[in-house]
Amino acid sequence: MSDTYRNFLALSYEELEELNLKAKTDRLSRVDPDKVRDERLKYLTDEKRIKAVTVLFSDLEGRLHLLDYDKKFLISSYDNLTFDGSSIRGFTAQKESDLRLGIDWSAFYWVPADVFGNGKVLVFGTVIDKDGGPYSGDLRGVLKQYSDKLYTEKGYTLNAANEIEGFLFAGTDAERKFNETGRFDFVNTGGYYHSLPLDPLRRFIDTAAEVQRAMGFQNEKDHPEVAPAQFEINYSYGEVVAAADQIQLYKLLSRQVANNMGFTASFLPKPVVGVNGSGMHTNMSITKDKTNLFWDANGQEKLSSMGWDFIDRVLSRALDICLILNSSVNAYRRLDPHFEAPNQIKASATDRGSMVRVPIGNSKSMRVEVRSVGPDANPYLALYSIFKTGIDGKVAEIDNLRQAHRYLPDNIYSAIDDFEKSEWIAEILGSDVQGRFADLKRAAADRSPRQLGTFVKGSEVQYHHEVYNQALWSNF
Repeated sequence: MSDTYRNFLALSYEELEELNLKAKTDRLSRVDPDKVRDERLKYLTDEKRIKAVTVLFSDLEGRLHLLDYDKKFLISSYDNLTFDGSSIRGFTAQKESDLRLGIDWSAFYWVPADVFGNGKVLVFGTVIDKDGGPYSGDLRGVLKQYSDKLYTEKGYTLNAANEIEGFLFAGTDAERKFNETGRFDFVNTGGYYHSLPLDPLRRFIDTAAEVQRAMGFQNEKDHPEVAPAQFEINYSYGEVVAAADQIQLYKLLSRQVANNMGFTASFLPKPVVGVNGSGMHTNMSITKDKTNLFWDANGQEKLSSMGWDFIDRVLSRALDICLILNSSVNAYRRLDPHFEAPNQIKASATDRGSMVRVPIGNSKSMRVEVRSVGPDANPYLALYSIFKTGIDGKVAEIDNLRQAHRYLPDNIYSAIDDFEKSEWIAEILGSDVQGRFADLKRAAADRSPRQLGTFVKGSEVQYHHEVYNQALWSNF
């Protein structure tokens, strides 16, 4: 049956942008959740052209899951949605499988029909445990609780903007086929800022940027990156939960746009040896009453003492949180100093090999940039761990902490060991989630050679947490 059989919703990109920007403003203004819920339910009831609501949630590794609910069913049952948690890697065991989904009505998106299908809207969900409380393995819920608590108690708004790099490879499903082909093929061989106006990479970037704009991302700039067929599409700051949601949407829409064009958008940190890898540079600031608390006109590099304390705490726990920020076997190929990789545990205004950088800023834009985050990290877990550490952590007694000659691990096993023995991780995540996450990472690592070597192994891609499916994991 064709999608055109019925008059399903398919709004213009201009209409979509207007609706999504209005929703984004309401979310940032923290409009009463009950009011937002009632408005969304009324809209869904009145808009006859919507057939389904796609509810999104993420598992412990950051893999995005999508559930389509019939609109009429969702309207009547939104407060009692259940799913089988035992089917989600890192969630519940089979004997305790039932989990529930709550709806975060503020995180509601109108989407382009040519990318997401006619007659659909998206909304993010929150995973609820059997006892009715937040589920500890749902890091979106953990991040939201933390953000809301800081806003309520201190008036803080946590802000983040992420520079997410990726590669565009020839053919569809290039990652899933890697164990057969053993290679990725670039769609072009241009470089930084260098691409013909209508070549495949530029057409992909232009299309993905238009989808982002329609979804209220408020784009800033887009361009090819340093490596061949590498891209980056930048957008504006957002409140931390909305920012993490946008990371998930960025990767989702990039993959779908690429697939529609016969390509694959890949967010492996280092899919090809010999060229720059992909990062997710994470810019962070804290505001109160619209004042940027990281700005100080008289501070070192114009960064406030609060900002420097934030950096010192993150540097102190760099080894503890490394696995969170670099959560795959392949990620440790990226931490190679020969390719501007941020593997040095230090802070600098200029050295791009530093884990943390202090970019040039003003009273509005002053921020801290954590450069060691891989594009395949769970965005909710990564942002929570950095903010939680930077705000609530303790500064280690290390001489010359910001310039110490210390380095991030060059393999995932070292990172797993640091993560497992960390009392700080146990405190901020709980020992149960700490153990589950470490077990997932070790399971993937054990299926790959301990030594990375000089070329990407099939197992790095085949058992990568973003590529995971049951069929591939059975092939060893």
